[in-house]
Order: sequence, then C-alpha cells, then structure tokens
Amino acid sequence: MSKSTVKPAASKRGDAHGEKVPASFADKSVPVNAATDNDSKYQPTPQSATGEPLLGPRDGVLKLFIDFVKDLYWAENHLVKALPKMISSASSEELKTAISEHLRQTKTHVERLEKVFGLLQVPPQAKKCDAMEGLTKEGEGVIECTDAYTPARDLGIIMASQKVEHYEISAYMGLSKLATQLGFGEVADILSETLAEEQESDQILAAIAEDQIAIGE
Repeated sequence: MSKSTVKPAASKRGDAHGEKVPASFADKSVPVNAATDNDSKYQPTPQSATGEPLLGPRDGVLKLFIDFVKDLYWAENHLVKALPKMISSASSEELKTAISEHLRQTKTHVERLEKVFGLLQVPPQAKKCDAMEGLTKEGEGVIECTDAYTPARDLGIIMASQKVEHYEISAYMGLSKLATQLGFGEVADILSETLAEEQESDQILAAIAEDQIAIGE
C-alpha cells in the first residue's frame, strides 16, 4: 500500500495589529550584514528569497506588499550612495542644501523601512529596484553631458532628482494605501510620513528651478 504524504500546515505569526503573517515571510535564516557606507543597520542583499509556496488570495497580496517594501528598501539604500555625487556636482548653494537635506532624510527613510520589516516580522532584505538604478544612472549621465558650474548642469540635476522624487512618491503612496487595506495601520502611518517628506522635497526642487537658477538671455 502506498503512503500519502501530508504537508504540515504552515505556522502563522502575528504582527503588531493582530494580522497573521505567513511563516514563510518571517524566515530568520536570511543573512543580514552590517552596512559600511550609510547609517542603515543592514546591508541590502542581492535579491529577495524565491521559491515561496503557492499562496491564497490575501497571502498573495501580502507577499506582493512585502516584495514592494524590499524593492523600496533597495532603492533607498542605493539613493544614499548616489546623492553625494549630485551634491558635489551642483553649483547652486540652494540646490546643494536641498539635496543634502534629502540625503539626511533618505537615511531616515531606510531606518523607517527597517521598522516596517520589524512590524511585519520579516528580516530586512532588499530586492533590486531596476527603476531606481536607471534613474540614478540617468542623473549621472546629466552630469557627464553638462559643463560644471553652469545653469544647465544645475537644472539637469534638478530634473533628474525630481524624477527620483516622483518615483518614490508613487511607490510610497501605493504602499501606504495597500498597508491600510491589509490592516497594517502603524505601517501605513510610517509610509505616509515618508510620503509627505518626498512630496515636500519635490516642491523645494521645483521652487529652486523656478526662482534660483538664472538661465540668462
């Protein structure tokens, strides 16, 4: 007589609001290494874990949400590395100050995402964000194709920076709404706080482009 194999039911873990997080999302075996180039406690891993089991509708949405958080975590860590070059390449003091402030905020955004991982009971882990990589490469291209200490370079840096801001605004807005739908109220509040700062940074950059950069006759 053949023996049937019965898989044990996956254990559940609760988050701060009583929601259940599948145990497969809370795998503590993922290696986490200390970062050396920013204030984050964690170094993003090359990619997220794959091979998750087939999930039900809600768990599928939860997995999607966590994957998006991992994507944004990579993006913010990558931005920490990219912004110093933008600062050193700008000539407008107002622009240097604005990007420096955004760098400070970005390090805080990394820490907030680590708090989100904690609330979800998932180890901080990064999933490569191709969009952010492309946007920062575009910013580097602007620097390479413009002359130093010119309005063209400063305006190019502003436009490239605003593209980054608009991507982040879209990402945080979508994630905060999805967190609310999933019942993660505290997570939604954290994401909304960062969203407000990204929107403010975009407005500051727009004002500098309009009021501070003189393009001449």
